[in-house]
Amino acid sequence: MKDITKVVGLDVSKDFIAVAIADVGSREAARYYGEVPNTPEAVRKLFSKLGNASEIEACYEAGPTGYELQRLLTQLGVRCIVVAPTLIPKRPGERIKTDRRDALRLAQLFRAGELTPVYVPTREDEGIRDLVRAREDAKEDQLRARHRLSKFLLRHDIKPKQKMTTWKTRYRAWLDTLKFENRYEDVTFREYLHAIDEVEQRIKRLETEIHHAAETSSHAPLIQALQSLRGVKETTAVTIVAEIGDFRRFVNPRQFMGYTGLVPSEHSSGSVKRKGRITKTGNTHLRRVLVESAWSYRYRPAVKGEIRKRQQGQPAEVQRISWKAQNRLHNKYTRLVSKGKPSNQAITAVARELAGFMWAIARQMQKDKA
Repeated sequence: MKDITKVVGLDVSKDFIAVAIADVGSREAARYYGEVPNTPEAVRKLFSKLGNASEIEACYEAGPTGYELQRLLTQLGVRCIVVAPTLIPKRPGERIKTDRRDALRLAQLFRAGELTPVYVPTREDEGIRDLVRAREDAKEDQLRARHRLSKFLLRHDIKPKQKMTTWKTRYRAWLDTLKFENRYEDVTFREYLHAIDEVEQRIKRLETEIHHAAETSSHAPLIQALQSLRGVKETTAVTIVAEIGDFRRFVNPRQFMGYTGLVPSEHSSGSVKRKGRITKTGNTHLRRVLVESAWSYRYRPAVKGEIRKRQQGQPAEVQRISWKAQNRLHNKYTRLVSKGKPSNQAITAVARELAGFMWAIARQMQKDKA
């Protein structure tokens, strides 16, 4: 905080911002400034009153209000960090929470250097992140719509005469042949089926835009390189890059693994070491796609079919990392399962190491770019 004379804690809500100020180098408690409207004009007016922008630092918690305030303050010349809410120190036994108290607490902790900032994505990264999360929401809607129709058919004891996989082409063709004598049942069935068609069209539109991002965004080379890994197709690669933004913020693969929340928790003291379940800290969307991809490593290593196509044109070092990942992760899965570990635990361990290989590919692409 060299040349910084004061720090500002901001408790941001939809309509208002509670403001607290702490003087750098002083032992005096932070003071409450007041509340201002959450508008660009009010924020500009506030910081013009507080003094020279280059001598002020501000912070606020990450939340539903996003990063627009941080970007606005950066334009004004004020350094602003967005704080990880789960990593803010809390006093045991504290039972009172108000906007005023939160702002004062942020200012005091920021001055003491006790706050952990989160990564602020670029507008492009945030847009792609919103896109892949919209697809994720659409997939959840699709699952719910299918469940509603399935339960409707189950209540009326309607099932195909021939054995077929649900929701594949033959099953959909069979659904189109169904008719109900009761008018209300027929309308209900048609509406349930139409809801499924609507959400599937939405998924297709979103996947078209995701493909466009994979081909044209500034991260396109890295997205293509990550697809060299087994189990990492286009949507998964775009999700990983959108959620991470910049791999350079992780110094080593272990740090990246910790960010995914796939590392085991630990409670050790003296000579006693206890490791528990995974921490589940960090990005839940990233953790989900890593675990999904890890299931592909149950199968023996091979480079054929879609993987071979995805690896065409990729640097030799990226292909080498991909092949090393197949061998190492498959052996890890079979070794853990043979020792009696449940398959879910084995896959979690595989997903953790898969994150390390992704980090290695990202660093390799950065070297090639340089």
